[in-house]
Amino acid sequence: MKVLVIDDDKFVQKVYQVKLEEAGYEVIQAFDGQEGEEKISKEKPDFILLDMIMPKKNGFELLEDIKTDAKLKKVPVVVISNLKQDSDIEKAKNLGANEYMPKDQFSPVQIIEKIKEIVGK
Repeated sequence: MKVLVIDDDKFVQKVYQVKLEEAGYEVIQAFDGQEGEEKISKEKPDFILLDMIMPKKNGFELLEDIKTDAKLKKVPVVVISNLKQDSDIEKAKNLGANEYMPKDQFSPVQIIEKIKEIVGK
């Protein structure tokens, strides 16, 4: 299963890459929203981990684009972000995020468990 991690923090990217690959997932990386959009089209991921605060195109804009595209709207998206206000969480869920997990409250292992729960694998 291909997991696309879209996050501009290179350290966060490395941590998720290592943990996801250890769990048997193929990892694709994008470091901003625009690159994320390009990788979604090119790589056709099975699952997306999405940060909200990024250059070029923020996570809210990208999430809206994903969930309004007929070919992409069924791809599960879990938001991993430092934004923790209820309004941000509600906005992401209203745009179609399957789950919203604040970075400082969930470990990569817990996020992998959430992926397994959502996709059933």
